[in-house]
Amino acid sequence: MRKKGFTLVEIMIVVAIIGLLAAIAIPSFVKARSTSQQNACINNLRQIDSAKEQWALAEKKSDGDAVTTADVNDYIKGDTTPTCPADGTYTYNTVGTDPDCDVTGHDMPN
Repeated sequence: MRKKGFTLVEIMIVVAIIGLLAAIAIPSFVKARSTSQQNACINNLRQIDSAKEQWALAEKKSDGDAVTTADVNDYIKGDTTPTCPADGTYTYNTVGTDPDCDVTGHDMPN
């Protein structure tokens, strides 16, 4: 009669399979998280750029004029500067110039 329960070999095989699955899945999760953060940051940059352009039109500003975050934030929902999900810092730049994030790869497409 066979004992009920698992043998040591069976448990080791299950642990090895779980480890293999984790080794395959974890890099995919990390890449998905990175891509998601990059997309969220680019959307924030687009929101900042749109608010900056709205401010420039309302204040009759032209390309090259200086911009302050306080001026532009009035045109962003919540009246605040969006935050980069990867802990980057946004630079609004001048009118006519795209805003920037200091995280590599978080750039607005042309």
